[in-house]
Amino acid sequence: QVQLQESGPGLVKPSQTLSLTCTVSGGSITTNSYYWAWIRQPPGRGMEWVGAITYAGSTVYSPSLKSRTSISRDTSKNQFSLQLRDVTPEDTAVYHCARGTVTGEYTYWGQGTQVTVSS
Repeated sequence: QVQLQESGPGLVKPSQTLSLTCTVSGGSITTNSYYWAWIRQPPGRGMEWVGAITYAGSTVYSPSLKSRTSISRDTSKNQFSLQLRDVTPEDTAVYHCARGTVTGEYTYWGQGTQVTVSS
């Protein structure tokens, strides 16, 4: 069974960098055709796809966020991470990591972690 768990600070100051890590167990982030995604739920809005890293290590980002977003991985720890730079209160959301398929299905999700941007 694939399991994902988010970790990182729950409070970030405006203009600073939001950093989260997703730890994956029960499956390798490098040995199949899945991608590993970050998806967020801002208050008052629906799910918003942030970006993803593939099993091969390539990245893709939401057009609205790509200038501020970096996704990376540590294969030795079976982890992938999100960095969102120059944050504002609009970036406040519950952040989820998830496993995605090439057809856009998300079968496995982390529990989600609340990140609040506030001074």
